[in-house]
Amino acid sequence: MRQRSTVFAALTTTIAIGLAGCGQPSAVQPPPRDQDLPVTTVVPQADPAARWAGDYCDAVTHLVSTLAALPAVDPSTPQKASRTSSDLLSSVVGGLDRSLAGLNALGAPPVPSADGGREAVIRQFAEIRAQAENARKRIDRVRGDAAATKDALGQARAALDRIDALDYLKGLKDIPALAAAEQRAPACRRLDQPDG
Repeated sequence: MRQRSTVFAALTTTIAIGLAGCGQPSAVQPPPRDQDLPVTTVVPQADPAARWAGDYCDAVTHLVSTLAALPAVDPSTPQKASRTSSDLLSSVVGGLDRSLAGLNALGAPPVPSADGGREAVIRQFAEIRAQAENARKRIDRVRGDAAATKDALGQARAALDRIDALDYLKGLKDIPALAAAEQRAPACRRLDQPDG
């Protein structure tokens, strides 16, 4: 997850350019990346805590992968800034939806009284999803109005800043048995690597 800061630095710069640069030349868009590849983790069946931690990390990986491959915002005109910002937020909402589905399907961990962290992450993801979707709808409503678009892009940036502040693995790290299981789960180790 160390790559996350780099991704969000780029995102923040992109949104800031969109806020300040409506009417500027179009930025070069990076080639699309396949973000929907299924993620699978193999953990021995005799280690239910590590298997649960791996499934938790697999669910979170959907959002991390989405954020690593977000479409670029084109600030060249207010219309393009609106459309491309809406596309970016749609991607964020989609990544949050996939992660939320995985976290909800996961159920409680096999460690007594340890589900508070997962539930807190689910609540945070759901709140940010609502904020991002509201920002996307607002951008779509004001499309073509430069001043209103800049204001709506500010709302979008606030949603992205909230995602950047999340500790995706908090649901594991706060419980010693799950923190130890995280170290045994390959999917969690991949999230902690610089390549994300």
